[in-house]
Amino acid sequence: MRRPIAIVTSVVLALALGLGLLLATRSPVTDATNSKSPLLGKAAPRVAGTTLTGAKWENSLGKVTVVSFWASWCGPCITEAPELSTFAWQHRSSVDVVGIVFNDYIASARAFESKYGSLYPSLIDTNGSIANSFGVTSPPTTFVIDKRGLVAASLVGPISAKQLSAVIANIQ
Repeated sequence: MRRPIAIVTSVVLALALGLGLLLATRSPVTDATNSKSPLLGKAAPRVAGTTLTGAKWENSLGKVTVVSFWASWCGPCITEAPELSTFAWQHRSSVDVVGIVFNDYIASARAFESKYGSLYPSLIDTNGSIANSFGVTSPPTTFVIDKRGLVAASLVGPISAKQLSAVIANIQ
């Protein structure tokens, strides 16, 4: 009776060790993945509302707009936050960047912005209507809207300033 228990225990330990090694040797994902959103090439949903600072914001035609869905509880959003701020600063004259607080408490979102800094406004999406109109199911998710108001790119995962710059260069 002891022998089968020892065999099962050995197999479970070997599997756990193998999984641990696999996860430990994986390189982290540093770039977002293009997603096949049904919105690509179509008119972007309206992006408007109140920012975390209480100001009104609405996207307009004639300027590229980056829409980033994020949350304070999202680990990859922590990685992405300084990258988006860097991008927003570097492209402030030609690109609007706006964050959309996804399924989060306003106080938590404000604390996140205070801790990680933000060089772009973030809209409060209280009832999830903005996220729903874009079909967003989890953060971080980023959309790029071209100057004509069409969705030009949809990316899932933490995006880098370098990757976002390349996406913008491809659509301009």
